[in-house]
Amino acid sequence: MECSTQEGIVVRVLNFNGRQELEVLVGSEWAKAINYPELTGPCQLFDRVLLNTTAQQLKLGTGGSHYVIAVWGRERSFSKRGHIMKLRYTPSQGRVLSVEEEASPYHATMVKARDLGGLIVAVGSLHSMLAPLAWTLYDKLGPVRLVYLMSDGAALPIAISQVVAILKQRKLLTKTITFGHAFGGDFEAVNIYSALLAAKHVVRADLAVVLMGPGVVGTNTTWGTTALEQGMFLNAVLQLGGFPVAIPRLSEADSRERHYGLSHHTRTVLTTLVSTPILVPLPNYLKRFSQAMEEVGHLQHEIKWEDTDASFATLDQSRLPLKTMGRGPTEDPLFFHGVVAAALSMVALL
Repeated sequence: MECSTQEGIVVRVLNFNGRQELEVLVGSEWAKAINYPELTGPCQLFDRVLLNTTAQQLKLGTGGSHYVIAVWGRERSFSKRGHIMKLRYTPSQGRVLSVEEEASPYHATMVKARDLGGLIVAVGSLHSMLAPLAWTLYDKLGPVRLVYLMSDGAALPIAISQVVAILKQRKLLTKTITFGHAFGGDFEAVNIYSALLAAKHVVRADLAVVLMGPGVVGTNTTWGTTALEQGMFLNAVLQLGGFPVAIPRLSEADSRERHYGLSHHTRTVLTTLVSTPILVPLPNYLKRFSQAMEEVGHLQHEIKWEDTDASFATLDQSRLPLKTMGRGPTEDPLFFHGVVAAALSMVALL
């Protein structure tokens, strides 16, 4: 693995929850950069910083900014407890207080935790599913203890997600748990199993959703994508005695054939990785797409058709940043109908 680095001077600082968005002068050019104070400490005007410029040079999408590696001349010391390392064996490795470890006030609870007791857990493959799911649940149920479990399949710092900050501010999310090498949630966990158990027994969730952060990895191959983690997480919910709900990835606007209709990510998860029949909600809206309907016919799962039109119409009222691959509900209705279908099935199960 290789990365490119350059020095820069901070000329503008905007502070957000858990991150800073900067303008930096790199040589003679202006550029945008992101700083995570949890890793490097806060940046100030005219700080001299070392930047990771790899994503910008590769012209990536979600990750296409410079990132602050270090602030010159500034040292940091520990200010929190914790013994579990994340980003292990890298220059950015740091400790967290994981919910399971002995120093945690929840250690005894986690020692006794054995199963999910039927907790309803939605599992999807894109971060953009979070906002429409949370909104639809709120629209149907009012305030509910919805817990978001963020994996390390894409972005690692939860602070990169503007959606999470907005959902928490508006009380559409109760708590967040970051597991694996993802970090920055209200609770930290070592893996998907302990994260699920923490959602049930520590946070006492009514409902839970497992999704990666922004920036899914794909390679235009069947197996080379982090979206397949959906299969592993659905199986984990089953193994721990929860009730898994698969959020389908659908699209009528994606120009890539493999993602048009029923995405090949969802097809691979449901035909190859999850062998035990689970609930797969689908919107009636999908029935107008003949190829997708043919593919649905091959799924050996419990298909639940949902009338999503009314709930889809309320998305306009949400005042949330509803985008997937840069497209909103009017540009790719099928995607959002799919997420709404999953939320409606969760409501019916409560």
